Amino acid sequence: MKSILLVCVCSLLIGVQAIGRYRGLEFLEPCSRRDYNVENCLARSANALTEHFRHGLPQLGYPEVEPIILDELHIALGGGPDGYRAQFKNITARGVSTLRVTGLRARISEDEVQLQLALSIPKIRAAAKYRSSGTLLLVKASGAGDYWGEYEGVKAKVFIRAKPFVVQGRNYLRLQQLKMDFSVQNIKMGVENVRDSNAIILAALNLFINTNSQELLKEMKPDLRRKLVQVMTSFVERIFAQVPYDAWIID
Repeated sequence: MKSILLVCVCSLLIGVQAIGRYRGLEFLEPCSRRDYNVENCLARSANALTEHFRHGLPQLGYPEVEPIILDELHIALGGGPDGYRAQFKNITARGVSTLRVTGLRARISEDEVQLQLALSIPKIRAAAKYRSSGTLLLVKASGAGDYWGEYEGVKAKVFIRAKPFVVQGRNYLRLQQLKMDFSVQNIKMGVENVRDSNAIILAALNLFINTNSQELLKEMKPDLRRKLVQVMTSFVERIFAQVPYDAWIID
């Protein structure tokens, strides 16, 4: 009888200790908003989450994280009938899961949480199918084939605003706003397997693409940023809906 009582007491204590911790995410460190170093604590939790995500978190519906897939992107350079237009489809990106939170600022109140995060990704590799028309300088760039890109030194800034709400006695966060911007230090990219193109024209096209990679990224950026915000919003909403608020912030 005493043994049974002891087991019950231990189970109760374990349950109390688990409050604020989602099963399968015990590695998350709940952070006290009264702690002077709460921002450092939240950054540690965020990095712990990303480190575990690299191997997948099936308990949150993510058996694997990569590749990140974007359906479609567009780019337009110049006007008129010879203006360059390109469409990229089935874009797959690998390397995003190596991101690290390098800075975090938080504003936490009873009815709102605001987070500003600085992120760093060493390298992202992307591949896509592309179709283009028009002219880049004097190079006829119409055609279709395979696109590849390597983006090194990726830096991103993300702003998140969320509000707590109660479900069955537990507090959760509901995303209200998410904004982001990014930059890339070094870019290598090109096209290959282009139909109806000879080696000289293809070499000239790839030379132009790499020489002007930052300008091309600048043209792609509005559409790319919009797509990335959609992907990130879906991810954050999913996390907030499944992981209680007090798994992140207590007191």
